[in-house]
Amino acid sequence: MTDQPDATLWRDGDVPVSARFDDPYYSLEDGLAETRHTFLAGNDLPARFRDGVHVAELGFGTGLNLLATLAAWREAGTPGALRFTSFEAYPMSAEDMIRAQAAFPAVAAEAAALAPFWREGATRIVLPDLEFTLVTGDARETLPRWAGRADAWFLDGFSPARNPELWGADLMAEVARHTAPGGTAATYTAAGHVRRALEAAGFAVSREPGYGRKRHMTVARLAV
Repeated sequence: MTDQPDATLWRDGDVPVSARFDDPYYSLEDGLAETRHTFLAGNDLPARFRDGVHVAELGFGTGLNLLATLAAWREAGTPGALRFTSFEAYPMSAEDMIRAQAAFPAVAAEAAALAPFWREGATRIVLPDLEFTLVTGDARETLPRWAGRADAWFLDGFSPARNPELWGADLMAEVARHTAPGGTAATYTAAGHVRRALEAAGFAVSREPGYGRKRHMTVARLAV
């Protein structure tokens, strides 16, 4: 974490909203269901789980995507460890993260297991079934320096209209460069410029039904 976490506002008492971007951290309808639909199903997970599979994301936010993925991993009974790397420029405070995660009882066990690490300011967590790394800073600077390659990407920045720097063509090219052959990416947005940037980076892009009120989302696969 950073010494000065990003400010979080609370809508209706329990919905976290970024003060910087004036955008909720997850769907107002059901953030966990949105994660499962958009990022897990959008990347054909858990069907692709295997020991050492590497999930990466742009935008760590409340940590809900990590909890949902870890819960799915454990439910699937996949042997070995899940690798999960997240890039986040403006981390939430530990207490705000924990408060936000408490809204989802289905991942309470995972939230409770990781809460002590957030309170310690951990950016690296190693458990028998999880290897997690949080990379703090502007992804336009940190991703090019990253040595890893992901099998699946969760592109979960704030709305492209409010957070355009996380959706630019150069950054999408870096996502492709850090994707394993045949790897995938998924995002809740179906904005044309995002889809075009992914296509220009070498992904085959399709528009799929979105979650809740969102008519469409984007799924992408890198050529083998």
